[in-house]
Amino acid sequence: MVKKAIWVMLKAKPGKESEVEAFLSQGALLAKEEPLTVNWYGVKMAPGIYGVFDTFAGEEGRDAHLSGEIAKALMANAPDLFSNEIRIEKMDVLASK
Repeated sequence: MVKKAIWVMLKAKPGKESEVEAFLSQGALLAKEEPLTVNWYGVKMAPGIYGVFDTFAGEEGRDAHLSGEIAKALMANAPDLFSNEIRIEKMDVLASK
């Protein structure tokens, strides 16, 4: 059962939308290598507006993810791909199906 989650909103720089979408696709592949990440979603909410939502069974999994390869790639690529400040929102999951 998932108990922890994170959310990150991403606003693509103009003209970088296809690169952001490729970046998110690559993130899904990297997430498969993280045994403590239960779910990993890269989403498109509107033109140029994206997000990442991940779930974990506990704090250990979330901490491992936040110090892992996806987080490192996000921060390394943020200045080139995104126009917004990257804020990783930590959440507790109250209910799930």
